[in-house]
Amino acid sequence: MFLDGAMGTMVQRLKLEEEHFRGKEFKNHPKDLRGNNDLLTITFPDAIYNIHKLYLEAGADMVETNTFSSTSIAQADYALESYAYRLNKEGAMLAKRACNDVYKATGIPRFVCGSIGPTNRTASISPSVENPAHRNVTFDELVEAYAEQIRGLLDGGSDILLVETIFDTLNAKAAVFAIDLVLEEDKRPKVPVFISGTIVDQSGRTLSGQTGEAFVTSLNHANPVAIGLNCALGAPQMKPFIQNISRFTDAHIICYPNAGLPNAMGQYDESPAQMAKNVEPFAKEGLVTIVGGCCGTTPEHIKAVAEVCRKYKPRKKPAYNRNVMTLSGLEVLRVDETTGFVNVGERCNVAGSRKFCRHILKGEYEEALAIARAQVENGAQVVDVNFDEGLLDGHAAMTRFLNMLASDPECARVPLMIDSSKFSVIEAGLKCAQGKCIVNSISLKEGEEDFIRKAKLIKRFGAAVVVMAFDEVGQAAEKERKVEVCTRSYRILVDKVGFNPYDIIFDPNILTIATGMEEHNNYAVEFIEACREIKQTLPGAKISGGVSNLSFAFRGMDKVREAMHSVFLFHAVKAGMDMGIVNAGFLTVYDDIPKDLLKLCEDAVWNRDPEVTEKLLEYAKAHSKDAKKEEDQEEWRTWPVTQRITHALVKGIMKYIVEDTEEARLDKEKYPRALNVIEGPLMSGMDVVGDLFGKGKMFLPQVIRSARVMKKAVAHLVEYIKIEKEEERAKSGATEVKGNGTIIMATVKGDVHDIGKNICGVVLGCNNYKVIDLGVMVPCDVIIKTAIEQKVDIVGLSGLITPSLEEMVIVAKEFEKAGLKIPILIGGATTSKMHTAVKIAPQYSYPVIHCLDASRNVPVCAALLDENQRDEFIADIREEYAELREEYYEGLEDKRLLSLEAAREKKFQINWGLKPPVGKPKFLGTKVYDDFPLEKLLDRIDWNPFFQVFQLRGRYPNRGFPKIFQDENVGPEAKRVYDDAQAMLKEILAKKTLKATGIVGFYPANSVGDDIEIYEDETREKVKCVFYGLRQQSEKETEEPYYCLSDFVAPKGIPDYIGMFAVSTGFGCDELVEKYEKDHDDYNSIMIKAVADRLAEAFAELLHEKVRKDDWGYAAEESISAADMFAVRYQGIRPAPGYPSQPDHTEKVTMWELGDIKNKTGIVLTDSLAMTPASSVSGLYFPHEESKYFAVGKIGKDQVQDYAARKKMDIALVEKWLGTILAYDV
Repeated sequence: MFLDGAMGTMVQRLKLEEEHFRGKEFKNHPKDLRGNNDLLTITFPDAIYNIHKLYLEAGADMVETNTFSSTSIAQADYALESYAYRLNKEGAMLAKRACNDVYKATGIPRFVCGSIGPTNRTASISPSVENPAHRNVTFDELVEAYAEQIRGLLDGGSDILLVETIFDTLNAKAAVFAIDLVLEEDKRPKVPVFISGTIVDQSGRTLSGQTGEAFVTSLNHANPVAIGLNCALGAPQMKPFIQNISRFTDAHIICYPNAGLPNAMGQYDESPAQMAKNVEPFAKEGLVTIVGGCCGTTPEHIKAVAEVCRKYKPRKKPAYNRNVMTLSGLEVLRVDETTGFVNVGERCNVAGSRKFCRHILKGEYEEALAIARAQVENGAQVVDVNFDEGLLDGHAAMTRFLNMLASDPECARVPLMIDSSKFSVIEAGLKCAQGKCIVNSISLKEGEEDFIRKAKLIKRFGAAVVVMAFDEVGQAAEKERKVEVCTRSYRILVDKVGFNPYDIIFDPNILTIATGMEEHNNYAVEFIEACREIKQTLPGAKISGGVSNLSFAFRGMDKVREAMHSVFLFHAVKAGMDMGIVNAGFLTVYDDIPKDLLKLCEDAVWNRDPEVTEKLLEYAKAHSKDAKKEEDQEEWRTWPVTQRITHALVKGIMKYIVEDTEEARLDKEKYPRALNVIEGPLMSGMDVVGDLFGKGKMFLPQVIRSARVMKKAVAHLVEYIKIEKEEERAKSGATEVKGNGTIIMATVKGDVHDIGKNICGVVLGCNNYKVIDLGVMVPCDVIIKTAIEQKVDIVGLSGLITPSLEEMVIVAKEFEKAGLKIPILIGGATTSKMHTAVKIAPQYSYPVIHCLDASRNVPVCAALLDENQRDEFIADIREEYAELREEYYEGLEDKRLLSLEAAREKKFQINWGLKPPVGKPKFLGTKVYDDFPLEKLLDRIDWNPFFQVFQLRGRYPNRGFPKIFQDENVGPEAKRVYDDAQAMLKEILAKKTLKATGIVGFYPANSVGDDIEIYEDETREKVKCVFYGLRQQSEKETEEPYYCLSDFVAPKGIPDYIGMFAVSTGFGCDELVEKYEKDHDDYNSIMIKAVADRLAEAFAELLHEKVRKDDWGYAAEESISAADMFAVRYQGIRPAPGYPSQPDHTEKVTMWELGDIKNKTGIVLTDSLAMTPASSVSGLYFPHEESKYFAVGKIGKDQVQDYAARKKMDIALVEKWLGTILAYDV
């Protein structure tokens, strides 16, 4: 649909004078009225009517009323505030008349959009530089003015209410608040609401500082029919921001840009034809539903845009995931299974911080603001603000502090938690916050009626809410009471108030333990168990709490308190606690807590020792630090410094590199500048490393160690180089080492795996390429933005899981749209040259090249950046990939598929009479293995994949472990890497730096066609969930059956069962990686990930053995060797979703819900359904002796359609997840 263009531009064309604005009615008005375009509705209505009509005849489906500034606030500049209602009513009536007249003439319905502008005041920004807390308008004043305007617009016949040109989201929140208020108070029918914000420049933010996605999040509670952007920018500048906000809403998208950017005289030069050309991609790419024009546009512009865009389909309304909590300050915070624990900063609370309270009481708000800033810098993702103090005016303090906080972009970046026991103070806070806040808190303490009244008001403000486990009886202390109160509150909020369950946060009361009073000792246990049950029974709800309450008995004993908080959170988070009010800088890492203190804290939290209070007090008085040991100097330390540096680089010795680098730097005769040390001895040493690696005399693990040493040395020199650059920039040209090129490395969005990427980065760095590592889960727009800003030469994309392949296709498409000319390298376990050639490369005009491993990256990069090789190399790649595509598509034609019906007729069939199911497991439900001893996993580690990580491949007959040690080429290095891994394992076991957690579950099950039904209990009457299966369809030359996993489960009528598991040994891995990377230690960073991966697979192997021998017991007498175990010479299988037997990753979601895996283990799924921690394994147990692993292979459209219908999923979405096995081109 099409919206009209600019009213102001058309009024300017009329060249009106003061008398036109005055008319007869305002002939003697005391103020000048020229420029008050809205007044022309009364004084020159024919002109406004004709403008409306011209736009409608040009093709507009809807016109805006001439009421952009028709609030009493804006009209006060002309002393016409008393005319606000009339201006709006008559403005709507005038637009309605034009719509009706054109409808009669054309037979096409036209609609009136009641224009609600932002006013000329800002509720979030101070007009005074000297006083950032000052505001020239209040929220209440805005609501009152908007309510009057809305009533006029509706009474005049507006079909739609358009809140537009929003530069301050708080103003817009007042407008939608007023809309809701008017509709409720006047008992009016609901009307569609459109919302349009204004991004002021290429920063992608509104004038009040919000990002586009934060703007959308802050106003989602208005449930707009359409949301989008207008004004400030032309179409080309606006497009990326429209793309961005469209990802955060399921509303229609509205966009009405200016006619380009203004010229030096403030005029708009973009012609109708040029604007139509610029707007056409919005429609062509399906970005928008409604298009119009803003400043500088005319009926000619709208006609040109309509003619060009009308042939395209409107934006298809996406399935936006509302099942997630979204909050916002200036930026968005999503709270879901990928977020982890959310830290709510507690220090801006007069009751929780004496320092903060002292500053507020003295009126030292700048100093108080510094405390908020420190909280955010220390990792607080939400800031709690509370002013409940007897000597304070809470309303005034809340208002002043939040107004000041809004002026500090670092503090305002994160969402707020408005905290008070006085609801009127909470209201005062909500009226100051443009983002989507959390209210802390309400409860049933004053009864249900009061609870509902407060909840409705919070919903009108668009905030989330904390609900205390408190009712008319009192505070809930025991688990049963906590759950009872929370459940009652939940049902009222969801069923009676209409609250989004994902905006509900329960605080089940963290109470103080270890006080010396026995009745307090179990409070932590009660909270943790309540968390578990709330998560299981109240879908969507989040859990929070004030963590410092727990250790209140130990005030002044910070070390003990930190440890108690960390231990408590460690267990509470696993039980389902999503967030907590904590001092973000007042936590220690669980694994870093000394063993003796850890035991005391564990005993206190779990109420295991009645004497623990005294023991904690004693501990606080006596603990000491370990002394460091000195090491002997080695003989090579007597060599000249350049030789010592080369030796350290080649051997990977970290110990003296800073000392030696500094010695070289101080030799000004040889190295006048710090940069010369890098260009000289350090690069010379790395040249030796590169030569040895190229000749096969050094192996990847050694190169990684060398890079670690190099990084340490460079890090030491960086500050000196900066100083020298500033001093010499004027007289010296080159100030940096000229490298071979700049390369971005990124694991694509949704994927958390990065070992291979990191190895590639190290190898490239060693070959004098500048590597910019963007990390994991990197969105496409970040890759593009960085590539442009850093002027990179090559972009490397990495991914391990299958959905990453689709994300790489998207990245290539967006590179093409952005007009980039940068080669892309593709790598990762699931990638292949065929997939790259067929799916990714055709999306991009410039080279897309698959690299098998790190050793191939260097020659590829060298060829791409060498002017003498580039063209021929690219031509060869294109020719090779064209042949691969041809081969692939010919293969599709040759590949014959059975119909799904025929494949089902030839399914694998077990004679259940002769070979019945193995029987019932020893328990149903789940068993959690928390902190499983890692020592028990060591003999089940399969070391072969470990060597593949380091690209160490022995030749026959020395391929596998331990024969690889005998290989003449890689044997010595394989042994060294293996020994390093053993040393690391020893340290892991000693310091407990990694933690193993797992879960096993068993459930009654039966097959139904290609699917497996899981039942609530053994009556098998109620289906708990369904695992959906895919069946082989590729035609076979033998009589072999066509497998599906459901074939291994008995059909209805025969009792059968299925198992499930998930394990991780990655807890603690990220912290170790961070520690190693801070120390520039790439080798150990990669090593710890590889070791953690091996432990996870070993854990899966061990649990499967326990299932076979004990928990299910169907192979109790089994006795096999490790080699037989790795070769799967045992009964039963454990296939995982996303792997060949069931390639659909979305089946993991069913597993996670069935076993409550996230809450019970802490293993979570990303948006692309990768597991995190990355060192995790999961799958299903099929115990029947006939069960076997198989690959589904290619499948036809008939199966995709059938599968999508069974899963109730959109076909396009199924095709996306199954893209790699489709036997047809999408």
